[in-house]
This record gives sequence, C-alpha cells and structure tokens, in this order.
Amino acid sequence: MFTGIIQSIGTLANIESKGGDSRLTIATGKLPLSDAKLGDSIAVSGVCLTAVELGDGRFSADVSRETLSRTTLGKLKSGSRVNLELALTPTTRLGGHIVSGHVDGVGEVVSRSADARSWRFVIEAPANLAKYIAEKGSICVDGVSLTVNGVDGKRFDLNIVPHTLAETTLDEFQPGRKVNLEVDLLARYLERLLLGEKAACSSGGITEELLANSGFIK
Repeated sequence: MFTGIIQSIGTLANIESKGGDSRLTIATGKLPLSDAKLGDSIAVSGVCLTAVELGDGRFSADVSRETLSRTTLGKLKSGSRVNLELALTPTTRLGGHIVSGHVDGVGEVVSRSADARSWRFVIEAPANLAKYIAEKGSICVDGVSLTVNGVDGKRFDLNIVPHTLAETTLDEFQPGRKVNLEVDLLARYLERLLLGEKAACSSGGITEELLANSGFIK
C-alpha cells in the first residue's frame, strides 16, 4: 500500500526484454533505499512493482505482460522520468489517500492552463472508470494522490500547486500525454459490495434497479 505522496523522481536507466515481458532498472534519485530489501514493493508512476535487484541508488523490477498492457510502463524509454514511492509502514504519515498501486486504466491529458500560481489539468478517463470519479474525491495520477476539482462526463480536472509540480513528473504533462489512473479504493469495493449475492454471477453490474432496491435512489 502507498499514500500517493511522491518521495523522488527516478529515471529509467535500462529496459531488458525477457521472454515477452520486461525488466526495468530505475535510478532512484533521492529515494531512501538504505532499509530496502529484495521483495519490497516500490510504486513506479503509480504501478506497484517488486524489487528483484537492489544496487547503489537503483533497483530492478520485472514487469509482466499484463502490467505492460494496462499501464504506461510499456511505453517508457531509457531516460524517462518516473514518480517513486516506497510502500507505507505503520508509522508513515498518511498525507495523501490509500493507494494500492494497481492501475485501473490509462487516461489522457486533454489540456493544461495556468490558474494563478497553480496549473489546471483536464484529464479524460476511460469510459468504464468515469463512474468512480467524483468531485472532491481522490484519484491517483501516475502515482500522485490528487483531489478531483470537477467532473464532466469522462473528463475531470485537477489543480496542481507549485510544490507538487516541482516534486513530481506532472510538470512534463502536456495534452496527449498518457497517464496511469487508479480510482479510489473504497469506490471499487463499494460497487462490488452492492452486488451482494449477484457478485458470484459471471455478468452484471451496478444498475439503476439495483441502486433503487438498495435504497440509494427513489
């Protein structure tokens, strides 16, 4: 588990193809690896990866075909900058929100505009994720815990303060950029819970009838 508070900007040092998937080696910048161990989880631009090699200021992680196909990691090139966060501990300050590092889908930056000293980004999410994104709710974008300002269909907007822009890769975001999205964990589980016994069926989902029967709408 993670908080979405980025600890360092790392750099992709090497990509090695391995039997259809990949091994990434990442230079970690200021990320504190002094107590890191093999098998530890490290979030790379919002993707939870397992450290299989640890070196001086770098680590390597294997990335499966599933992860490559569902995130932006498969599009990275040597030299690409990535957001890094170590897994939280019982004493970690939960400054963001609870993030699993399991990316739900890839969105796209639609626009970027100045807003006083901050920047406002509009991002379009995949259609199947739109129902989980709520005004003033939390969302994780490339590993960064952010608050949703507003929602319009599949699109939502974010206000990025100067500190966040300086300490993450968000400063590189321009229209057309693909980004990893993880919706709020509670929203996903609430949907599944509302299905009740119907969750055991192979099809179906949240419908207006189900919400009415559960007392959420009249």
